[in-house]
Amino acid sequence: MEKKRKGGVENSVSEESNQSERKPVLKVPPVRTTQCLGGVTEAVRPPGARADQRKRPTDRQPSGVDRQTDRLTALWRRPTPLQKRTEHHCNSMERCFSVSGDCTAPSLAGRAPPAPAHLVSTAPPAPAPPPTPPPRPGRPRGAGAMVDVSKWPLFSLLSAKETAAVRQACVFGNSANEALYVTHSNEFAVIGLNCSNCLGTGDSLSTIAPRALDALRGKKVASFSYGSGPHVLLATESGELYAWGHNGYSQLGNGTTNQCASPALVTTNLQGKRFKEVACGSHHSLALTTDGEVFAWGYNNCGQVGSGSTANQPSPRRVAGLLQGKAVVGVACGQTSSLALVDNGELYSWGYNGNGQLGLGNNGNQLSPCRLTALQGLCVQQVVAGYAHCLALTDEGALYAWGANTCGQLGTGNKSNQHSPVQVMAEKERVVEVAACHSTHTSAAKTQSGQVYMWGQCRGQSVVLPHLTHFVSTDDVFACVATPAVMWRLLSLETEDFMTLSQALGREFDSPETADLKFSVEGKYIYVHKAVLKIRCDHFRSMFQSHWSEDLQEVIEIEQFSFPVYRSFLHFLYTDTVELPPEDAIGLLDLATSYCENRLKRLCQQIIKRGITVDNAFTLLSAAVRYDAEDLEEFCFRFCVNHLTRVTQTAAFWQVDGAMLKEFICRASRCGAFKN
Repeated sequence: MEKKRKGGVENSVSEESNQSERKPVLKVPPVRTTQCLGGVTEAVRPPGARADQRKRPTDRQPSGVDRQTDRLTALWRRPTPLQKRTEHHCNSMERCFSVSGDCTAPSLAGRAPPAPAHLVSTAPPAPAPPPTPPPRPGRPRGAGAMVDVSKWPLFSLLSAKETAAVRQACVFGNSANEALYVTHSNEFAVIGLNCSNCLGTGDSLSTIAPRALDALRGKKVASFSYGSGPHVLLATESGELYAWGHNGYSQLGNGTTNQCASPALVTTNLQGKRFKEVACGSHHSLALTTDGEVFAWGYNNCGQVGSGSTANQPSPRRVAGLLQGKAVVGVACGQTSSLALVDNGELYSWGYNGNGQLGLGNNGNQLSPCRLTALQGLCVQQVVAGYAHCLALTDEGALYAWGANTCGQLGTGNKSNQHSPVQVMAEKERVVEVAACHSTHTSAAKTQSGQVYMWGQCRGQSVVLPHLTHFVSTDDVFACVATPAVMWRLLSLETEDFMTLSQALGREFDSPETADLKFSVEGKYIYVHKAVLKIRCDHFRSMFQSHWSEDLQEVIEIEQFSFPVYRSFLHFLYTDTVELPPEDAIGLLDLATSYCENRLKRLCQQIIKRGITVDNAFTLLSAAVRYDAEDLEEFCFRFCVNHLTRVTQTAAFWQVDGAMLKEFICRASRCGAFKN
C-alpha cells in the first residue's frame, strides 16, 4: 500500500515507528663509550656537544609482556570513523609545537633526560671540533604511499589550500619541529624552528608560516635526509647534491666547519657524478651515485665514514674496500653507523657497533665495509636503520632485525640486544615494507594484505612484539606513536589525477552524466545516485523500497524545502560538508530534524552560532525553539539577553508570535535581565 508523503517526508506515524526499529546505516671501532639510559651502549657524544643536546628517546621498562599486550589491545582497539576523525583533530592540536628562537633547549614534552656522565674509556678522546650539535633526528627516504600529512602537527599550521598543494614532504628535527615540502608546481617551502639554519632560508629565524625556499625552486627531489645538528642533504632528479644546516664536523662536505644557511651544491671530489640517494647519520653523510658508488664525509670517530681510519672527513670521499667494483643500490645510516645494499642482495655495514647494529656477530667497531655473512644466501631488497638497530627485508618477504633492543625495537619478545640478524614475524604473512628512522627506537612493517605492525618505543611504552594496528601505512606509525614524530622517509603523495573515494563521490554530485535520479525543487533539477542516498540516509533507504512509488520514479518533486536547502542536504550526503549562510541553515535544520539526521542537525547549529547577529538573533532563537534544538536555543537566548536593548529594537523581535514573546520575557526576567 502506497503511503502519502509530503516533500519526501512521510506523514505516517506507523512508518516512522518502523523506521526507528531499523539497524543504523554503517558510515563509512673501539672508542669511548657510555652506557645510556635504558642500556643502549653508544659512542660518546662528539666533543663540543653540550650534554643537554645529547638527549635520546626515553627508554622505559615494561612490567611484563602480558600486561603490556593487554594495555596495547585496549589502546589500539579500532575506533569508529567518527571517533577517528575526532581523535585525529584533538591529537593534532595537542601535539602542535610552540615556536621559540632558542633551539638549544626546546621546552617540549616527551624529551628524555641527558645520558649519564660516567664513561668507560678504551681510547683517547677524539679531537674537539666546533660547536653544538643537539640530539638526534631521523632519515626519511624513498617514495611514499599516500598519507595524510595533516597527521603531523606541524602541517596543521597550513591552510587547506596549502595542504592540498603538497606533493612531497618531510618532517624532521630534534622534536619534529621543522618541515620541508614541495608543491605540485615544484615550489619549495619550509616551516618550523630553524635550528642551525636547517630550514635553508638564509637566516636563523623561526617561522609558523610557510616560507619559500627560492634556491631550490623548480628542482625535483629524488632523495632527502637529515642529521642531528640538524644538517640536511637533498638530491635532485637531475643528480645534483645540495647540503645546508649544521656543519660542526664538516657533514655538509664543503671542506669547512661553517654552518650553511641556505642550500649549497656539494661539488668537491664529485665532478661528473650524479646522485640518486642520500642518507644522514648523526653527524656524517652518505650519498649514492647513479653508477652505484657510495661517497661519505663528516664525523668519523667510530669509522662511520668507512675510510679505514677514525679521522674526520671534511669533503666527500668514495667508500671502497669490499664495496670496490660492486653496484650499490641503497644506503642507510644509524646514528654512528652506515649500511650499503648491493644489487645482488648482499648487505655491508661499518662504523659503531657497540650494540651489534652492524650485524656481524660481535660488538667491535669497523672502519671499513664488512659483509653481513649471517644473511648469506638471502637476497635483501630493503634495509632501514633506527637509532642503534637495523631491519632488513628479503625478496621473499622475510624480515630480519639486529642491534639494540632496549625498547623492544627488534620485535623478538624480549629486550636483549642481537649481534646477528634474527628473523622476526616469521609466523605472519609476507612482509612488503619495513620502516625505521635513526632518531627513534620505533619499528614498523607492512604485510602483503596491507596490515601494519609496530613495535619498539611507542608512545613511551616498550612494545617487544610486533603489534597489529589500525593504520594503513608505516608512515602513520611514526606520525602517531614515534618520539619524536618525524617522518622516516620523504613522503611522495599521489599525483593530482588521483582522487580518494570521497573526492570522487563529491565530484559526481549533481552530475547528469552518471545520475539515475532527479529531484525537482522550485523548478530546478538536482541529479543524484539512488545507491548513494540509500547508503547514506535511513530516510532514503526506506523511501526506495518496492512498495513506495518513489522507487519507480525518475523525478521526485520536493515542495516542503527550498532549492538551496535541499541541494545542500544532498551535497552533505556526498561530502559530509555544509556550506550555507545562517539564515538558510535554519531551513536545513528543519530538514535535518524531519529526516532524523542528527549529525547534520549539529552542523547546522554550528553554522547558526557562527553567524548570529543582533538583527537575526531572535529569528534564530525562534527557529531553535521550533526545531527542538536545545543547545542552539540556549546559545541564542544568552545572546539576546546580552544584547537585550538592541535586540528588542529589531523587526524580528516584534514579529514573533505572542506566546513566544511572553515566554522570552518571563525567562529573561528570571535571569535578571530587567534589574537596574
